[in-house]
Amino acid sequence: MRRIVRRTAGLLALIGWLMAHHAAPAAAQVPAPARFTLMPTPVWVAAMDMSTPMPGMGTTSQTPTGPHAGPHMAEGTPTLPNLADRSGWPSPVDDTATYSFLLFDLLEYQRNTDGLDALRWDILGWLGGDYNRFWFKSEGRKVFASREGSEVEAQALYGRLIAPFFDVQAGLRFDQRLRSGSNPTRVYAVLGLQGLAPYRFDIEPTLFISNKGQVSARLTATYDVLLSQQLVLQPRLEMNAAFQKDEAIGIAAGLNDVELGGRLRYEIRREFAPYIGVTWKESIGATHRLTTREGGDPSHVAFVAGVRLWF
Repeated sequence: MRRIVRRTAGLLALIGWLMAHHAAPAAAQVPAPARFTLMPTPVWVAAMDMSTPMPGMGTTSQTPTGPHAGPHMAEGTPTLPNLADRSGWPSPVDDTATYSFLLFDLLEYQRNTDGLDALRWDILGWLGGDYNRFWFKSEGRKVFASREGSEVEAQALYGRLIAPFFDVQAGLRFDQRLRSGSNPTRVYAVLGLQGLAPYRFDIEPTLFISNKGQVSARLTATYDVLLSQQLVLQPRLEMNAAFQKDEAIGIAAGLNDVELGGRLRYEIRREFAPYIGVTWKESIGATHRLTTREGGDPSHVAFVAGVRLWF
């Protein structure tokens, strides 16, 4: 029985081996399906002549020629025929335009606590570009009741932008003090800075040298506090100092005076803003004593009302 089983298993193994060897050549003759099938070329593509440029298109020039040929035209760079001549092209950036600005920072009526009425102004303007400008400045005070205490000042300056938001300025200043007995005048050489300091403080430190040889300095600083989109409170500080005395115009050596004020304006438009406020001015040190000796008021408080304009 065992012999019959062994012979049957061997016969089945032989039949399987013969079937496998006879089927292999037939399978090899069947081609495997292609992973990518090439599609026939469309008729419209075959009809195109790629050697002929389309209308309006230039050809590739291997050797640049013409008035604009140069190192900027590399070999093989296509150039449209209507762009070949660049003589009539405008400048891409025009940074030489001239602008102007005029600001009436203070234009106000003042009523002092001693009953004196006065007109006060502080005007500045410039004409020029982004880097170079001609500056004009004027400030003063006109007392209506008398000539005593009135003064007028005008400056003509050249300004140069040296840093973002800062100009260095140099030029001349004319100053006249109106008094009952005389009207002393001075001409000063001016050197200063003007700009917007960090935290949006508008500052203006300036050094003066008079035609008499006296050296003096001034610092003006303002800051805008936006209470709303149209209501602005502006504190203002101004200090004057001199290195030498000049008694003819009421100035002693040292710190001369300090003026501190606050003005609340309502900007009907940015260019037009009426305001009210109060200002306090105090003469300091030797200037205080000199003003008292001459019969002036070394300290006064004034209520103000005016308008701020710019164009």
